Amino acid sequence: MTSQKQARARPARISLVLSDVDGTLVTDDKVLTEPTRRAVDALRSAGIRFAITSSRPPAGLRSVIHDLEIDTPVAAFNAGMIVRPDGSGAVLAEQLLPREAGDATLAYFAQRRIDPWVFTADRWLLSRPSGPYVDHERHTVSFEPTLVSDLASYLGGVGKIVGVSDDFELLARCEAELRQTLGATASVVRSQKYYLDVTHPRANKGAAVRVLADHFGIPRDEIVTIGDGLNDVAMFEQGGLSIAMGNASTPVKQAADLVAPSTNEEDGFAGAVHRFILDDSAS
Repeated sequence: MTSQKQARARPARISLVLSDVDGTLVTDDKVLTEPTRRAVDALRSAGIRFAITSSRPPAGLRSVIHDLEIDTPVAAFNAGMIVRPDGSGAVLAEQLLPREAGDATLAYFAQRRIDPWVFTADRWLLSRPSGPYVDHERHTVSFEPTLVSDLASYLGGVGKIVGVSDDFELLARCEAELRQTLGATASVVRSQKYYLDVTHPRANKGAAVRVLADHFGIPRDEIVTIGDGLNDVAMFEQGGLSIAMGNASTPVKQAADLVAPSTNEEDGFAGAVHRFILDDSAS
């Protein structure tokens, strides 16, 4: 998943840019900067479509969709749910977590004292509101969690279960263990060093590339992908030119064709758009 691949040149034609959100489009404080907004506008002016994919639920992407005037299908839950961007909530395609995988995931997290969160399209369910990163997630998705006593009773129609911990080494070990435990019944990958996402086995960002290519009738190699996390590697592998953010980890950078000139805190997305996609000197 994180192996070095042979770098590709800028494709002769770029039809679409598919971007991750957290750690890529927005700053650590979840701000869309003016250079980022202008870079998206510049892509559209050049006739290049722009789309987003994220581990967030659809409801947690509303502000980004609104602020960037997204008019392409939105791949939420690591592409486990593809929705229209018009606010209707209409689902174009979905891959929900199988119930048996959800039960096994909750049991695994309980044994290791990792806080589980359960997400549907518009709800964030948890049992311990004082747990780590709750306030952080509240700020990220811009809606409140729902406190429930028994998460297992809500596992029908789930887009994602997240294991949350401030023990980053533990979560890294659990990523490999849980992936082996669940096998082909789920996709297991860290979207952040403190979040371990469990989704449908076909819910990964590589699927977002394939869905968008089919939706617009374009070759996958005309899609440029950009991201910073381990869960972005799947879309690097499925698209054309891939760009890792300057703040990405070494394995993510090794999996990409190019590395952005700076981090998400320093308008690395905008820099990558102008340098690698539009081939101009704007910043």
